[in-house]
Amino acid sequence: MDVRELLAIAEAIVAEAEQIFLANIGADPEVCKPGGDFATAADIEIEGLLKEQLVQRTGIPVFGEESGGSLDREAVWVVDPIDGTSNYSAGIPMCAILVALLLHNEPVVSVISMPLLHKRLSAYQGSRLFLNGKEQPLLHDKRPLAVPIGFGSIVSRNDSQFPTILRHDLLSKVAKQYPRLRVTGSVGVDLAFTALGVFGGAITFSPFVWDNAAGVLAIQAAGGMVTDLNGGAWHPHAQGLVAGTHAVHRSILGTIKQLHV
Repeated sequence: MDVRELLAIAEAIVAEAEQIFLANIGADPEVCKPGGDFATAADIEIEGLLKEQLVQRTGIPVFGEESGGSLDREAVWVVDPIDGTSNYSAGIPMCAILVALLLHNEPVVSVISMPLLHKRLSAYQGSRLFLNGKEQPLLHDKRPLAVPIGFGSIVSRNDSQFPTILRHDLLSKVAKQYPRLRVTGSVGVDLAFTALGVFGGAITFSPFVWDNAAGVLAIQAAGGMVTDLNGGAWHPHAQGLVAGTHAVHRSILGTIKQLHV
């Protein structure tokens, strides 16, 4: 199968998952996870569907947020059944289904579905970005005052690469140039909005491949820049990323480097 066929299969399966997603909005926590995180019954059901159908229809294994798996493979699907579960459980529409195919550790297929916003982004390696099946224009820079920036979670453990105090410092410095910062509570939404040009850029601190992989390809397909937090090539074990138009990416990355001087 080529990447176009694999994308078509992934979109068809995500369309099934969207029905479960929409039927269970507001679901209560079902499984408690470390760090105060949780999953709902919908997370478990959607991931089960994605895993079963992707393996059955493509023969490629799945690495999922809820059920795990192995990234040590030539090709692997990476899925987050509900990114922004706390939003989903509260009925806040900033949440998404994320599916990406990694080939040699690079995303080559991406689907980001935000059912409550009626938006589904898709891309394959070498393609432009598609929104609800329609090819999207490439990103372009806007004046800083008119550019919202997606900012990842603003609290963290002290042993993380970006502890809370450093995030607050970065938030303050980025806001001097881009005062319209936004915290959506969903990495997938932040990256989807960046790919669509709703956000000029985004900073995520998530070390989890299921949060980032689909958004990486979507932004690249839209003509944007994506790197890890140090400016290197993004990879599945990166501790977060910086993304956006070329000007926004360059500006944010420069600010991050100043904090580490």
